[in-house]
Amino acid sequence: MKKIAFSFIILLCFGCTATKKTNSTVLNGTWIPIKQEMGGTLLPNAAFEKQKLILNDSTYTVITESIDKGIVKYSSTTIDIYGKEGVNEGKHFTAIYKIENKQLIICYNLSGNGYPESFDTKNSPMCFLSVFKKE
Repeated sequence: MKKIAFSFIILLCFGCTATKKTNSTVLNGTWIPIKQEMGGTLLPNAAFEKQKLILNDSTYTVITESIDKGIVKYSSTTIDIYGKEGVNEGKHFTAIYKIENKQLIICYNLSGNGYPESFDTKNSPMCFLSVFKKE
């Protein structure tokens, strides 16, 4: 019985490690927004057509009118974003994410006081949703 329990714990540990590696491997790359909304309102394509999100393991770069860089920490469904350079320097944002149909969907809580509860921004004026495709 002890051998079975020990084996289960070892498999569980390896499974958790593999998930972390898979998340960063899948998320690494350059992502182009194809849809954005805030507070339930869709933003026009012109608002984000020149934006890029670059993820590389634990760092991010956002290219908009300016460049923003920082650190990201992932769990299986959440992201903590720490601005280190640019307009968001010193800020901490929380978000939830998922990958669906080869798209990265991130819902940010711009107030940073907790993770969004869903990917719906209608009744949440400080929630910002972005849908990305890999470049």
